[in-house]
Amino acid sequence: MAVHDNSPEPGDAPPLDREGVRHPAWPERVEIFDTTLRDGVQFEGISVSPDDKLKVARQLDSMGIHWIEGGWPGSNPKDEAFFERAATELELQHATLVAFGSTRRPRGRVDDDQTLSSLLGAGTSTVCIVGKSWDYHVTEALRQPLSEGIAMVGDSVEFLKREGLRVFFDAEHFFDGYKRNPEFALGVLEAAAVNGADCLVLCDTNGGSLPHEVEAIVGDVVRHFDGVQIGMHTQNDTGCAVANAVAGVVAGATHVQGTVNGYGERTGNCDNTVLVPNLTLKMGIETVSRDCLARFTSVAHHVAELVNMPPQNQQPYVGASAFAHKAGLHTSAIARRPDSYEHVDPAAVGNSTRFLLGDLSGRASVELKAGELGIEIDRADMAGVVDELKRLEHAGYHFEVADASLEMLLRRAAGQTFDYFNVESFRVLVERGREAEFDTEATLRIVVAGERRVTVGEGDGPVNALDNAFRRAVGDVYPELANVRLTDYKVRVLDADRGTEAVTRVLIDSTDGESTWTTIGVSENIIEASWLALRDSMIYALARKRQ
Repeated sequence: MAVHDNSPEPGDAPPLDREGVRHPAWPERVEIFDTTLRDGVQFEGISVSPDDKLKVARQLDSMGIHWIEGGWPGSNPKDEAFFERAATELELQHATLVAFGSTRRPRGRVDDDQTLSSLLGAGTSTVCIVGKSWDYHVTEALRQPLSEGIAMVGDSVEFLKREGLRVFFDAEHFFDGYKRNPEFALGVLEAAAVNGADCLVLCDTNGGSLPHEVEAIVGDVVRHFDGVQIGMHTQNDTGCAVANAVAGVVAGATHVQGTVNGYGERTGNCDNTVLVPNLTLKMGIETVSRDCLARFTSVAHHVAELVNMPPQNQQPYVGASAFAHKAGLHTSAIARRPDSYEHVDPAAVGNSTRFLLGDLSGRASVELKAGELGIEIDRADMAGVVDELKRLEHAGYHFEVADASLEMLLRRAAGQTFDYFNVESFRVLVERGREAEFDTEATLRIVVAGERRVTVGEGDGPVNALDNAFRRAVGDVYPELANVRLTDYKVRVLDADRGTEAVTRVLIDSTDGESTWTTIGVSENIIEASWLALRDSMIYALARKRQ
C-alpha cells in the first residue's frame, strides 16, 4: 500500500495541519452505518428500553452518520415497539433508519416467511438481511446443501427488492468462508448482487481476521464485483475491528458498519468514534461533516450514559484521557507547540487538551493547568505549589481524578479564600439495634455567617449523616446547596498491608444539575477522608455560584 509522506524537510518546523491526504487509490467517500441499536446492545451489561433506543437514535443522527440500524423487528417486543414509535416520534436529520432481519427459512417460501414479513411491516425504506456465506455453517448448522444456502439469499433479496426496498446484504462469516471455500462465498454474494442488493457487506463475524488478510480478500471481492458497493462489518475479537475496517476501505470498500464506543457482542464491534476520525482526519476520506465530527466526544459520552455503561477514559479521540498530559516533559513541550504531543487537534472531535497534575508534574504543568482554569499564580509561589502537589500525591492524593479539589488548591495558592464556614469538630455514632439494624448519627459544630451552630443529622451511613448535619447547619445561609447532591462515593485502601491502620482515599462525585465535579480526601480515618472530600465538594459548589 502506498503511503504519502507528509513529513517536513530537515530544518522545517512541524506542520500545524496534520490531516491526511487521500491516496488516489482509496475511495473518495465512505458511508457510515451504525448498528449500536442492534449489534451494540448485545454487549454484556447493556439493556435498553424502546424509549432508550429512541434517545440513542437521536444522538446517532447528530453524528451525521448515514444509516442507523434500529433492531430486528419481529424478534422481540422491544424492537417491535421501537419501530412502531419511530414511525411517528423519530425525525432524523442526517440518517436513514434501517430494519434488520435474516434470509428466508431453509426450504421455505418468501411470501409466507415471518422474518421477511416483519421487515416489510417495520415501515423503513431500507433493510439489512444476514445470510450465511461459510459453507461449514450451511452444511453443519442448517444441514442443507450449498445450493439451498445460495437460493435462500437470492430469493430473499429478490423478494425485498420487488417490494421497493433498498437492501443491504450482510454476508455472515464471510472471511472464514472465503478462506475455506472462496467459490461458495463468492456464489452467495453473486446471488445477492444479481437480485439487486444495493450493498454487499463482508462480515468478520467471529472477529478472527487480521488486517493483511482483510485487505487481500476485500481486494479480491472488489475486483470480482466491479461496480457493486462493498461494505465491511468487523468484530473486535483480535482487537483489530477498526484496523480491519480501515484495511477494507483501503482495498475499496465504501460502506462500514460499526457502533458507538465499540459496543457489540463479545468483545465488541468496530468503534465508529475511532473509525470515522481515522478515515477523515488521517486519510482524507469524506465521511460525516466537520460540524458533526465535532460532536463525537459528547455523543460518545451521552450514549454511554443512556445505556448505563461507564465511559472509557482511554478511548482514542473521544476518551477523557485521549488528550490528557501528565509528565512535565510533555506539558512543557505542548506549551510551546500544541501539536508536539497531540496527533490531531482535539477540537476536531469535540475533545480538549487536559493537563494532569501529579508527582511527575513540573512547573510548566502547573502553569498550564492554572492557565486553563484562569488562575493567576505568582511565579514566586509556583515552586511551592509544585512541591505541595508532589507532597500530597505522595501522601495518597490523586488530583488527576479530582478536578474540583485540584482547582480549589490552585485558587488558594493564588490567594483566594473560601471562608464560607468553619467546622470546629464533628462526631459520628453508629449503633446496632436489637434487630441487627444500624442507626447512624452525626453531630457537627460549625461557625457559619459569624454564628456558632451545633446540628445533628441522621443517615444511612456516616457520610450521609454528616451531609445531613451540614445541610441543617448552613441551609438557611446557603440555599443554593439544596440543588447539590452526591452521585457517587468511592473508597480505596492505599496500603492494605497495614490492615485497619491503612491510609484510605475517598472520591466523591457531586452535581448541581448543571455540571459535575469530583473531590478527594485522604486519611488513615475513613470518616475524616470522607469529610474532607465532602467539605471540598460543598466549598467548590459555593465558589462556582459566587464566581
